[in-house]
Amino acid sequence: MTDTGIVIGADGRPRCFWGGSTPDYATYHDDEWGKPVRGDDALFERLTLEAFQSGLSWITILRKRPAFRTAFAGFSIEKVAEFTEADAERLMADPGIVRNRMKVDAALHNARVAVELDLTELLWSFAPVPRSRPKTRADVPAVTPESTAMAKALKKRGFKFVGPTTAYALMQATGMVDDHLTDCWVPVVR
Repeated sequence: MTDTGIVIGADGRPRCFWGGSTPDYATYHDDEWGKPVRGDDALFERLTLEAFQSGLSWITILRKRPAFRTAFAGFSIEKVAEFTEADAERLMADPGIVRNRMKVDAALHNARVAVELDLTELLWSFAPVPRSRPKTRADVPAVTPESTAMAKALKKRGFKFVGPTTAYALMQATGMVDDHLTDCWVPVVR
């Protein structure tokens, strides 16, 4: 790894510090992370997975994502909003996902809140104006005023498990901010 936080992958490409440690991370880094995501169900999926990641490594969630998608009906907000206590018990028995009762309950509750909203409009309203990419790993924040405001707005509407750090991770993952490092090979997307 360079002093800036760039790693050179087996394919010779310079990636952000975390993007070259495993093939799963490299694929996610190169093809998905930081690219704009719109659509309520797609954003609900990312918001839910970021909440499940809290306290865990992202690689755990990334590798379990196919099972999460199956367990949570493709993250259809309308379908998840109709999940019952029996569905919650089914989820808690599913070894393919992270089985944390508070996170499962939060996901079901958040779907019931999200079904009443234009989630895309709400979340993207907190996207800051585009800025230059960070030069080093140290320049990548964990929390910003925008992520703090997003978390407060979500909590005010009743969402659970959405703090400022989770909100910022969502912003990074869905292209609301571009935190690929300056020397990363992934092209800038606007």
